Amino acid sequence: MRLDDFDPSAIRVEDQRGGRFPIGGGGKLGCGSLIIALIGALVFGIDPAQMLGGLEQVQGPAQDARPGGGTNVEESCRTDASSLQMCNALSSLNKTWQPVFAAANVPFQPPKLVFYSQMGRSGCGAAQSAMGPFYCPSDQGIYLDTDFFEQMDRELGAKGKFARDYVIAHEYGHHIQSLTGVSDQIRSLQSQNPRQANALSVRLELQADCYAGVWAAKNRDRPEPGDMESGLNAANAIGDDALMRGAGRRVSPEQFTHGTSAQRMEWLRKGMENADDAVCDQLMR
Repeated sequence: MRLDDFDPSAIRVEDQRGGRFPIGGGGKLGCGSLIIALIGALVFGIDPAQMLGGLEQVQGPAQDARPGGGTNVEESCRTDASSLQMCNALSSLNKTWQPVFAAANVPFQPPKLVFYSQMGRSGCGAAQSAMGPFYCPSDQGIYLDTDFFEQMDRELGAKGKFARDYVIAHEYGHHIQSLTGVSDQIRSLQSQNPRQANALSVRLELQADCYAGVWAAKNRDRPEPGDMESGLNAANAIGDDALMRGAGRRVSPEQFTHGTSAQRMEWLRKGMENADDAVCDQLMR
């Protein structure tokens, strides 16, 4: 997508690369951490129990690095092409979703984008490259090791600029769910009915895919040729069934946490074909 240059004063960025870790106190492991661990197990063959153990070694919620604070936003965003693209995407996402929340009379707080390399810290625990990008509701942070994009290209065959934009737009979708209370509702339902925990997780993830598509639809003048195909290809590559096959594992629907390739493409496409986020609410009915 053709995105305008970000405004350093209008986005929240924290940079943990080069050992620049934030300082904090205690924290808790969220339900999203289990999803992250399962992704690591499926894609990288990591033992979920080991990854969750690492996540529980919480260093505390990260300090909020706002423009003018501990992070030089301009410098961090221009570290490399991937960082710049993510900052531009974050700026566009903020500009797109803030008026939606205002129209619905729902308080809006933009998330922060946190760059780290290999290892980092979040309000949900340790951040590791093997987790892939993730959202932490405790500190409203979208955590990203930009090396992940090379893995997308090399290991998953998910190429193209919009495939990368889709990644951050999906995580931004989880921020929307956190602000609207949907995440808490799903967490409560999972606690009440553990047998349906994975199925409920799938609904949450598909809604985030749909929100990513809505963002693209609300910026119809921005997409470039091939963007839709790039996004759908990325959604196809990271479906639970595709990841299981890629990891040499038997496809087990009962272990799905994000949805099949077909489901992820379907809901991303629904969002991209509509500029109304209400279409995404169908998943929660």
